Amino acid sequence: MIKHEEKEEVKDKAKQALIKAKLKNMEYTAIIQGTVPSKSNCYKICNNKLVKSAAVRIYEESFLWQVGKLRGLMISKPFKIHIDVYYPSKRSDLDNSFKVILDCLQEAKAIKNDNLVFSIIGNKFIDKDKPRVEIKIITD
Repeated sequence: MIKHEEKEEVKDKAKQALIKAKLKNMEYTAIIQGTVPSKSNCYKICNNKLVKSAAVRIYEESFLWQVGKLRGLMISKPFKIHIDVYYPSKRSDLDNSFKVILDCLQEAKAIKNDNLVFSIIGNKFIDKDKPRVEIKIITD
């Protein structure tokens, strides 16, 4: 017959295994309203210094207000990211948005460094009434 203490020990080990499994593959999501500025227009040279454009500064500030539960996560292990970008028109390039979004995530301390990304899955959609970015970060 199994003693009560042994049953509790088995339960504790099972709980710990479940917690580790959940931590291993976590998913974090956020929706950021607004149009991502083009990377080509992100920086300007002013007095021999690289300075962020007004459009990027405004977008970053908006991003930081909207990032919600991702703020401060400081993900410091390799992760995958799914990025769905909804543009107001067909003109924008999807790949130009990735760097801006990753920089904003780093600024919000959601991720420690954008060099931890090992997979990016991106999709471009058109929604002229509600441009936005839908982000999902998956840790392994």
